[in-house]
Amino acid sequence: MSRTLFISDLHLCAQRPLVTRGLLRRLDQWAGDVAALYILGDLFEHWVGDDVWREPGTQEIVAALHTFSQQTPLFVMHGNRDFLLGAEFANASGGQLIPEGTVIHLGGEPVLLLHGDDLCSDDTDHQHWRTQVRSADWQHAFLSKSLPERLAIAGELRRRSEAGKKTKSAQIMDVNPDAVRAAMRGAGVRTLIHGHTHRPARHALELDGRSAERIVLGDWDAQGWVLEWRDGEFDLRACEI
Repeated sequence: MSRTLFISDLHLCAQRPLVTRGLLRRLDQWAGDVAALYILGDLFEHWVGDDVWREPGTQEIVAALHTFSQQTPLFVMHGNRDFLLGAEFANASGGQLIPEGTVIHLGGEPVLLLHGDDLCSDDTDHQHWRTQVRSADWQHAFLSKSLPERLAIAGELRRRSEAGKKTKSAQIMDVNPDAVRAAMRGAGVRTLIHGHTHRPARHALELDGRSAERIVLGDWDAQGWVLEWRDGEFDLRACEI
């Protein structure tokens, strides 16, 4: 059982039932058959507080994650959509929340894990928003509101985000090469795995005179994307959902 899997950007919500069904099927297939599953952000389209896990659709997902985690280690990273996942979610799902910038070892080699939005440093609007909503003060004020209020705010933020994307170039919304190298150099790694950009690919690069690689996970929509590490090799592939 040497396989380790990485996924991200499923954006689960009531409006995307096929993706939810696809994940539930995959969890059934993977449970007990892989060494670990890492979800690197944006598992949910939005997460306005841990009290939402009791909502019927979300509760089904959390229950499936819990069943899976009883057989296979599950690690979940915050994304830019579900950065409010908290201890109650972790307890209910059986998953371990891991911070951005976590370094794991595969085959004795260190690998850096990120959601990836912090690498998009040219998108200054997003970076400003990211700093604001990750602050303790903002989160405390937001979580003190009622659930309907929080859902309404999340909807407005999402609307603004989608509108803003239409005015930004593809280059601005992609990662900055200098930010990538700085992150890898700071972590002391030659392999980086991240999501967020919805541009699945494997990128070879040179880092301080040595070969390195940045692997970008794909988003789940008409199909899913899975990165598998097995016997010292990575395999990034699309999968049916």
